[in-house]
Amino acid sequence: MKKNYSIYIFPFIIVGILLMFTNSCKKDSSSNTASIVTDKDGNIYHTITIGKQVWMVENLKTTKYNDGTAIPLVTDSATWANLTTPGYCWYHNDPSFFNTTGALYNWYAVSTGKLCPTGWHVPSDSDFVALITYLGGANIAGGKLKEAGIANWQSPNTGANDTSKFAALPGGYRNNHGFYGLGANGSWWATTPVGSTNAMYIYMDYQSAVVQRINYLKIHGFSVRCIKN
Repeated sequence: MKKNYSIYIFPFIIVGILLMFTNSCKKDSSSNTASIVTDKDGNIYHTITIGKQVWMVENLKTTKYNDGTAIPLVTDSATWANLTTPGYCWYHNDPSFFNTTGALYNWYAVSTGKLCPTGWHVPSDSDFVALITYLGGANIAGGKLKEAGIANWQSPNTGANDTSKFAALPGGYRNNHGFYGLGANGSWWATTPVGSTNAMYIYMDYQSAVVQRINYLKIHGFSVRCIKN
């Protein structure tokens, strides 16, 4: 009598398929595994893995360094314009921006190395280069980083699809004259200095999918995103 070997092989095939499916799910979920981290104020931040990097999903909003020391709050425009020491503020000096776009910090606060929670740091320019490269280059990475839609960004928020889940928001900036750009653009500090007066940052706006790497004055108030050590 001819034996039907398929009845013996079939269970092994099913087991193999189930194992492949399980491994695939693990692989997919690992790139999107979220966790939370807190700062010294007790603020909670979610995280996302992009390539080999782990980023916070929200802009930093701490008023304290990771050693518990208070960061100077500077509201006066003339004082801000002449700072060569750390400072932070809220857009238009309005604390209600705390829950959405976070705080604006000058580069001197960034350069302390204590701005992000322990185990995290403000990204260097090379950290941003790695992020942009992973997302396909500067011409399209901005779209993959920006929060989609026009709930926070001005229309048309060109190219924004947030496939990275970075959820970049247009927190605007502060310079030596005042506050500008809320809803239209976002700028995020890097730790990398350029000479004695400037430092690197990345910039995105509502009219483009491009992310730009620029250097400008350290006295500016920009947003901060932390990256895991």
